Amino acid sequence: QVQLRESGPGLVKPSQTVSLTCTVSGGSIAANYDIWHWIRQPPGKGLEWMGAISYSGNTYNMPALKSRTSISRDTSKNQVILQLDSVTSEDTAVYYCARSPSWSGMRTWGQGTQVTVSS
Repeated sequence: QVQLRESGPGLVKPSQTVSLTCTVSGGSIAANYDIWHWIRQPPGKGLEWMGAISYSGNTYNMPALKSRTSISRDTSKNQVILQLDSVTSEDTAVYYCARSPSWSGMRTWGQGTQVTVSS
């Protein structure tokens, strides 16, 4: 059974870069045609898809965030990493990683990690 666990710094200051890690257990991030996504939910708002990385390492980014986001992976640690640059208070949210078999819809979610941007 695939499980995902997000981790991150929790609190960051405006203009800084935040790096979040999704550690995957129970399956390889480089197998099975899976897509690994980053999704966030700001307080009081809906879910926002940020981007993804495929089992083969191809990356996909939401156009509005493309200039500030980078998604990568460490296959030796079975981790997917999100880097978000120049954060503002608008980036305060719960950040989730999720898995989908190809692009068929999210099958597995992590529990989420809170990121708060504040000076």
